[in-house]
Amino acid sequence: MRQFFTIATNAFMELVRQPVFLLLMTASVLFEMFLAVPYYFAFGDEPKLVENSALAVMFLSGLFGAVLSASSSLAREIRSGTALAVLSKPVDRINFLLGKFAGLAAALTVLTYVNTVGILLASRMAFDAYGKTDLPALGIFSAGIVLAYGLGGFSNFFLRRTFVSDAVFAMVLFCTLAAFVVFQFTTQQESLGTTGHVNWNLLPAAILILFALWILAAIALACSTRFDTIPTLAICSAIFLLGLMSDYFFGNRAEHGEWWASTLYSVIPNWQLFWLADAIETGKNTFQWSYVGKALAYAIFYAGAALAAGAALFDERELS
Repeated sequence: MRQFFTIATNAFMELVRQPVFLLLMTASVLFEMFLAVPYYFAFGDEPKLVENSALAVMFLSGLFGAVLSASSSLAREIRSGTALAVLSKPVDRINFLLGKFAGLAAALTVLTYVNTVGILLASRMAFDAYGKTDLPALGIFSAGIVLAYGLGGFSNFFLRRTFVSDAVFAMVLFCTLAAFVVFQFTTQQESLGTTGHVNWNLLPAAILILFALWILAAIALACSTRFDTIPTLAICSAIFLLGLMSDYFFGNRAEHGEWWASTLYSVIPNWQLFWLADAIETGKNTFQWSYVGKALAYAIFYAGAALAAGAALFDERELS
């Protein structure tokens, strides 16, 4: 167990030290904030448009983060010989793979947390045709990101610490503080006579996306045992697109008893199960948290199956 925690911790710290991780986190959360800035004139559905778009940004950024992190964590180590050096010690391959997944899942959780703060703030900043852009909230949140980068630069210059990892952890802190200040001490005019509010129903929706990203991370890690970054990204993107259309392509045929459709419908993850935005829009809020528990069980079993396949592929991989 000690070996598992050591590998997981090292994998997590290695991932948050990657410059692409910090850039992906910063770009995704800033784009979520940008979505709440322009005028849309969507006939009263502007908040829904902003919230759905922000959730989509979180999903796509997590897809790229999972693939790039998995390739950086495993494929690059296999290629450079680092994995061989670790496995030459009394460390079995299953512990090594599970530790890598735990570190990757933790890094994706950090990325999703910052994106969730951005989504909640974007729901608070969204306005209809009679409102206006929430410049104070935008300024406070942008100042938090600037302070996070400034703290990372300070620790790097004066304390000789790693800039990227310190900036990532500072972003977690300052984004949370900025969102708290905006929620508690500012107001936003949503329309004539009304003020904006935080849509807390987006929280279970963000958690479901995190579960989907864990599944993607397991699939990407399994692919990284055999392929490099670009093939892994292509495979995961294909699975992502097929999973989005799984109900259309395989669901109806599976209900009519076609075995091949039933098999593919079971093998390919159905990402629509993790997309709660439609239910939020229709006001079905009573079942969300129980549904989140069921989705967690689905994610655990599917990620476990993907990791089992990855362990089988990794066990037969020649590392020398």
